[in-house]
Amino acid sequence: MPNTQSPRSLFGELLDWMLAPLLVIWPVGVLLTWGVAQDLARQPYDRELGAAAQGLAEQVERRRDAQQALALSVESVALMRIDDDDVVLFQVLGPRGELLAGDARLPVPTGLVPHSGPPLLRNEQWAGDTMRVATLWRRAGTDRPGWITVQVAESMGKRERMASDIVKGVLLPQFVLLPLAALLAWLALAQGLKPLKALSARIRARDADDLSPIAERDTPEEILPLVQATNDLLARREQAAQLQQQFLANAAHQLKTPLAGLRTQAELAGRALHTGTASPAELAQSFAQIAAGSQRAAHMVNQLLALARAESSAPATLEPIDLAALARDVTQDFVPQALERRIDFGFDGPDSSVLQVSGQRWQLVELLRNLVDNALRYTPPGGEVTVRVREDPYGRVVLLQVDDSGPGIAPDARERIFQPFYRELGTGVEGSGLGLTIAGQIA
Repeated sequence: MPNTQSPRSLFGELLDWMLAPLLVIWPVGVLLTWGVAQDLARQPYDRELGAAAQGLAEQVERRRDAQQALALSVESVALMRIDDDDVVLFQVLGPRGELLAGDARLPVPTGLVPHSGPPLLRNEQWAGDTMRVATLWRRAGTDRPGWITVQVAESMGKRERMASDIVKGVLLPQFVLLPLAALLAWLALAQGLKPLKALSARIRARDADDLSPIAERDTPEEILPLVQATNDLLARREQAAQLQQQFLANAAHQLKTPLAGLRTQAELAGRALHTGTASPAELAQSFAQIAAGSQRAAHMVNQLLALARAESSAPATLEPIDLAALARDVTQDFVPQALERRIDFGFDGPDSSVLQVSGQRWQLVELLRNLVDNALRYTPPGGEVTVRVREDPYGRVVLLQVDDSGPGIAPDARERIFQPFYRELGTGVEGSGLGLTIAGQIA
């Protein structure tokens, strides 16, 4: 089932991550602004309310000293600044809590210890409204022990209006700044992603067979690792392409010789049959050479296919394999060839299935077949070839060895023998030069 999910937009994700904090911070800022605005609006009006309470207390003290009645309503109202939109109340209580002047409905503070200090301010509920109350105490007098309580209360209208004005003054510009910030973020991202678009355009304009590295001089630092990784991939791809071209050229060259020999033998045999000049023995020899040539060509084709399969980048599915049993089976397959060459050929390994490795069976079989075939080809008659499987308890590995009594490999050729089609000159042994290449690739 094809994947219909649309590709993710890097531009959109970056823009979201830039704007999301603004959308989260803005409500928090509104709450903080409202709290600060209320505090700013409360301070001047609290000072006025406290001054009014101080003035009322001074009147109470003067009338107390003059032994006058506390008829303070008119004078108190004249003394205090009164806003027509706000409700202002005052109250004077005697030492026993009796009402001396003002409004009896104003709540009496509880849990407060009287003292001769600055006014105490608090919020109280009165008639369904919130009132700001300033309370202070004065001594009743020498002849009357106790405290006189003076309270002045004012509704919160002025404070709320001032707080609202502060909030509006702060938030209204933000309604203009937020869209402007989003626009600037969009423009900044569009400008910042231009090098990426330019890089995409450069890559898209390249030819399909252009494997040269991408220029890094104008690449932003954040994209440089991606460009370097791409250049590394291009270098490996170019190397693989060169190896493939070399491999195909060598394969064509190697196949040309047996195919040309087959064609020549076939033409000679056909001409001899047509003229009737060849004896049956000569025809049999020609057909035997044709069969041998076709066998060599088939062997080379099989080797090429095995090498291509071994070099495949497809992920391998590994399975537990009894290496000793596998080596024993491959050894048995080569017994007729060893007898034909008069070579002492044997297997040295455990009988029980205790030496297991993880791998692909066909690869291990191909590896071992190439090693054994190579050993039998280069070991002279009367020599020895042994396939050995044993456990190395110290290295915690399983060893697979193919020992032979052949001429060995010159030290300077030990690195080149794994190259495709490389063969030692002067050995007189026929081969494709791919056996050790396949074994090395599988290993």
